[in-house]
Amino acid sequence: MENRRRHKRTFTGYGPNDLKKELSKWRPEVIELWEKCSVPETINKETFQKSFIRHVNTTLARSIYNVDNFSAYQATAHAVRDRLIQRWNETQQIHTERDQKRVYYLSLEFLLGRSLDNALLNLGLKDSFGEGVKELGFKMEDILDQEVDAALGNGGLGRLAACYMDSLATLCYPAWGYGVRYTYGIFQQKIVDGYQDEFPDYWLNFDNPWELPRVDIVVDVQFGGHVNKITEGDKVRHEWIGGETVQAVAYDVPIPGYGVKNCINIRLWNSKPRRKFDFGKFNAGEYDQAVQEQMKAEFLTAVLYPNDNHMVGKELRLKQQYFWVAASLHDIVRRFKKSQRDWNEFPDQVAIQLNDTHPALAIVELQRILVDEERLDWDAAWDIVTHTFAFTNHTVLPEAMEKWPVPMISQLLPRHIQIIFDLNLFFLQRVEKFAPGDRDFLARLSIIEESTPQYVRMAHLAIVGSHRVNGVAKLHSKLIKETIFKDFVKYYGPDKFENKTNGITPRRWLHQANPKLSELITETLGHKDWLKDLTLLKKLEESVHDKEFRRRWMAVKHSNKVRLAEYIRDVVDVDVNPNALFDVQVKRIHEYKRQFMNILGVIHRYNTIKSMSPEQMRDVVPRVVIFGGKAAPGYYIAKLVIKLINSVASVVNKDSTIQDLLKVIFIPDYNVSVAEIIIPASDISQHISTAGTEASGTSNMKFVLNCGLILGTVDGANIEIHEEIGDDNIFMFGHLAEQVDDLRYAHRYRDVPMDPHLDAVIKDIESGSFGEARIFAPLINTLTFGKDYYLISDDFGSYLDAQKLVDEAYKKEKDWVKKSILCTANMGQFSSDRAIKEYAESIWGIIPVKV
Repeated sequence: MENRRRHKRTFTGYGPNDLKKELSKWRPEVIELWEKCSVPETINKETFQKSFIRHVNTTLARSIYNVDNFSAYQATAHAVRDRLIQRWNETQQIHTERDQKRVYYLSLEFLLGRSLDNALLNLGLKDSFGEGVKELGFKMEDILDQEVDAALGNGGLGRLAACYMDSLATLCYPAWGYGVRYTYGIFQQKIVDGYQDEFPDYWLNFDNPWELPRVDIVVDVQFGGHVNKITEGDKVRHEWIGGETVQAVAYDVPIPGYGVKNCINIRLWNSKPRRKFDFGKFNAGEYDQAVQEQMKAEFLTAVLYPNDNHMVGKELRLKQQYFWVAASLHDIVRRFKKSQRDWNEFPDQVAIQLNDTHPALAIVELQRILVDEERLDWDAAWDIVTHTFAFTNHTVLPEAMEKWPVPMISQLLPRHIQIIFDLNLFFLQRVEKFAPGDRDFLARLSIIEESTPQYVRMAHLAIVGSHRVNGVAKLHSKLIKETIFKDFVKYYGPDKFENKTNGITPRRWLHQANPKLSELITETLGHKDWLKDLTLLKKLEESVHDKEFRRRWMAVKHSNKVRLAEYIRDVVDVDVNPNALFDVQVKRIHEYKRQFMNILGVIHRYNTIKSMSPEQMRDVVPRVVIFGGKAAPGYYIAKLVIKLINSVASVVNKDSTIQDLLKVIFIPDYNVSVAEIIIPASDISQHISTAGTEASGTSNMKFVLNCGLILGTVDGANIEIHEEIGDDNIFMFGHLAEQVDDLRYAHRYRDVPMDPHLDAVIKDIESGSFGEARIFAPLINTLTFGKDYYLISDDFGSYLDAQKLVDEAYKKEKDWVKKSILCTANMGQFSSDRAIKEYAESIWGIIPVKV
C-alpha cells in the first residue's frame, strides 16, 4: 500500500520552522496541486455574478424563480465572505510566519453594526458588485437593508471596540479581538404606551454569513469545585478540581482593513454544555431534566449584561465574565506555546488590553495558569502578568466601578479567590513599606473592600495587574488621577497613567454612513487619501468661501434630513419638516447623560411658543427634537425618562396651535444602523452630561465629523473637540468639573432655590399636562428629595441661553454652513487610526505586518 502523509488539524497553524519541516514531509506533486487550485479568482463584476448564482443554487438551494431580497443578501454576503476568507487566511498565515508581537483586545462588547456594506467599501467592491446585482435584477440598497445588526454590544464601549478593530486591520497591526457570542444581545426595545418594553433580539434566527463556526475549537471552563493543596518536597502547588464544566465554542468574525489585504479576527465564545442530553432521564420520562444541563450552560451567553438587580443575575454575570476570559486566555496561551519560547518572553509576544473592568479576571486567570499549570514561581509569573496587561478605564463614577462579593467568587472560583487574596497581601506589604503605618491608605488601595460581606474591587485588580492604565479623554485622564485613582498615582507615580483620547473610524462614520458627503469631500480634495489620514480634511477650509461648494454641502445635509424624515414617518408615524432644525440626542439613557434636562428644556420651549402671538411665532426657528437610546432593564428612573419623552411627544405633536414649530420624536431600538441614518441628518447634537461624568463619548465625534454642530457641557471629548474646531463652531454651557463637588455639597446641606424656569416646568408636569403626575413623581423627586445630584437646576439657565444662541445662529444660513464645514474640516484628531497608533507605540509595543 502506498505510504501517504496524513492530513491533520492544527489549531494555531505552523510557525516558520515547523512549516518548513511539515512541507518537507509532503510529496512535491501534492503541494503543487494545492498551490495550483488555491489561486484566488479575479475579483470583478463577472466573477461576482458567478459566485452569487452559485451560492443561490448551492448554499441556499434556491433558483432564479424564488430569490427574494433576503436571499439576494445572503448570496451577496457569502460571495463577499469568500473574498474575505482568502484575505483572512493570508493574514493569519503571515502573522504566524513572522511570529511578531500581537495585541489581544478583550471587550465584552463589539458593536459592529451591519457587515456587508462595510466589507464592500473596505474591499473596494461596492461599485462593481452593485452593478453586478443590478444586472441580476436587484438593487444594492434593498440588499443592504436586509441585514440585521449583530447584537454584540450596547453603547459607546462596544462601538469603540469595533472602530479600534477596523483601525487595527487598516493599519496592518497583528491583532485579535475576544468577545462573547450573545444569543440575544442586550434586547430589542419597543415603546408600548410610552414605556420601554424589552424583547429578545433574535439576530441569529438565520445563518449568519459573517461568522465562521469553529466547532472543533472547544475550551472547557470550570466553575465551583474545590482546591487541593499538594506538597511536593519543599514546594507547594494547588489543584482546582470538581465542580461543573461548561464548554466554550469558538466563532470567528473576519474584520477587513480598508485599502489593504489585511483581515484580522474577532473570536467570539458561545457556551455549550459538556453533556448536551441525559438519555437516561429522558427514557425515565424526566424530559425537562434531560435537557436541563444544556439550558443552564446556554444561559451563560444568552444576554449581554444580565440584569444584576438580584443575586442570581449577579452570579450569571460573573460566570459570563470568567467564561469569556478563561476561554480567551486558553487560546492566547496555546498560541504562544506553539512558538516554544521561554515563558519570560511572553510579554514580548503578547499584549492584552482590558477594555474596562469586565475582563479583569483575566489577570488572575493568567497567574493561575502560569503558577498551577505551567509550574512557574509566583514572582516570575506575576512579573509576566504585569508586563502583559494594560487597562482602559471608561468611567469617573465610583458607583460604576465593578466589584463582586467575596463569598460569590469563593463559591464559583475557589482557586481564583485564593490568588486574589495572595496578590492583595503581597501588594499591600509593598504599599505598607511605602507608607508605614498609614492604615487608611492601605484600605483605600486594597483590592479587597473590607465591608460585610467583603468585595473584590475589579478596577483595583486591573490597576495592580497592568503596566499601563489609560483614560479616554484629556479631562477624564486628569480626573481619574485626581479622584478615583489618586492614591494609586501617589504609590506608582504618574508615569503608569496615560491618556488615549478615543477615536472613530472615518470609513464607517463618514464614508459608509454619509456616502454623498464622502463623494463631495473626495471630489473637492481630489483623492480618497483622507479615509486613512483624516487630518487631510483640513484642506476643506479653503472651500469655505466657495458659494457653489457651500450650496452642494447643504444639499447633502438636506438629503440626509429627508432620509431621516422618511425613516421617522415609517417607524414612528409622525411627519416632520426636513427644513426644520434637527436637534438630536441619541445615546444610552442615563441620569448623568441628562436626557431628563433635554426634555425639560423641550417643555419650556413648548410653553414659550404657546404663549406667543402669531407675529412672534413667525420668528421662531422650527425644531425637531429627536431622542433615541435604551435604558437598562432594571434602571427605573431612566425608563421613566423615556416615558416622559413619549408623553411630551404625544401632547406636542398633536398641538396644531404651535404651527408645526416643534416636534418631539423618540426613535425606538437605537443601534448602529439607525445611527447611520440619524447622525448625518443632525444640525445640532446634544452632549450635555454633568461636567466630570462622561469619560469621553464618541457619538460627539461622529456628529461633528458629519458636519453637525454640538451643544454640550465642558466634559469628556467635548473639550478637545472645542479646541480643534474653535469657539465659533460649538455651543458650550454649564458649570465646570471642578465646581461640581461644591454645588452638590450646597444642595445637600443648604437651601438652594431651584431655577425658576425649571420650577415652572416641574409644576407643569405635576399639574398633569403630560399625563398622570403620579407616574413622574419619582423622576421629579431626583431633583428635590434626591438633591439634584446631576445638577440639572444649576445648569438649566445656561442651557436655555445656549439654546437661544443656537436658534439665532441657525437663522444666519450662510454663517451656519461655514460653521458646518469647519466642523468637519477640523476633526482629523479624532480618527481611531490616530488612537490605535498611540496605543501601539506607547502601550503595546507592536509594529505593522502588512500582507
